[in-house]
Amino acid sequence: MNDSKPEKLLLWDIDGTLISTGQAGEFALQDSIRATLGAHPDLSGIEIAGRTDRAIAQQILLKYGQEPTIARVAQFLDGYVEALARRLPERRPFGSIYAGIIDILEKVHRRPDLAQGLLTGNIRRGAKLKLEHYAVFHYFEFGAFADDDYDRNRLPPFAKARAEARYDVRFQPSSIFVIGDTPHDIACGKAIGARTVGVATGRFSDQDLVRTGADAVFPNLSNTGAFFDFIDNPRPMATRSETTSPDKRNRRKDRRTGEER
Repeated sequence: MNDSKPEKLLLWDIDGTLISTGQAGEFALQDSIRATLGAHPDLSGIEIAGRTDRAIAQQILLKYGQEPTIARVAQFLDGYVEALARRLPERRPFGSIYAGIIDILEKVHRRPDLAQGLLTGNIRRGAKLKLEHYAVFHYFEFGAFADDDYDRNRLPPFAKARAEARYDVRFQPSSIFVIGDTPHDIACGKAIGARTVGVATGRFSDQDLVRTGADAVFPNLSNTGAFFDFIDNPRPMATRSETTSPDKRNRRKDRRTGEER
């Protein structure tokens, strides 16, 4: 039995980083607007990319003239989770696990010097539904979720504390890696002095993520060797991306709804 403790902590965003749900989350938000507010769903003007589910629910309630009380936010998110369970299988033909993710998650799982958890704007029930649907939830024993706070930048200490309790070890900020696809993910990591890894598989380009000051930026994680090279030997590095494709440029036009939540 290997009793060694991890030296580094990887904290993963979900939507646009690990998986695409084929916009199942966005459809579920619309369903909850119908079910809980009795209104025609309109997500225009709602910022989703990199925001927490609770913050998104607040925005929606305000847009529809509702005071975003704790009870109303909870009711709206109950409706969202119920709809998400239906929408995930429906949207599966349009969703995917991103290239390289399974390989990376499995290798981290097998390395005693590395630990991994979630750092996501999803509420825990939504995160579990999404990751179980794509058969990767078992890689994550802990994390921080929208249940912990409305503000994404206040989530990292929850994930750090849970990792430290799980492994009985203290993780210094320089040994924590926050991995995500939006500027909000990068800002979230920087809020605790962690190293930040941008992945341009969501709505933001590699150059968008470079401008955030991310410590490393990849077009995707298909080059698992380059990813682990940075984890094992973190240092300032230029973006590893290729030229942004026309398809990627087109995807960047509308960032209100953000990654395929």
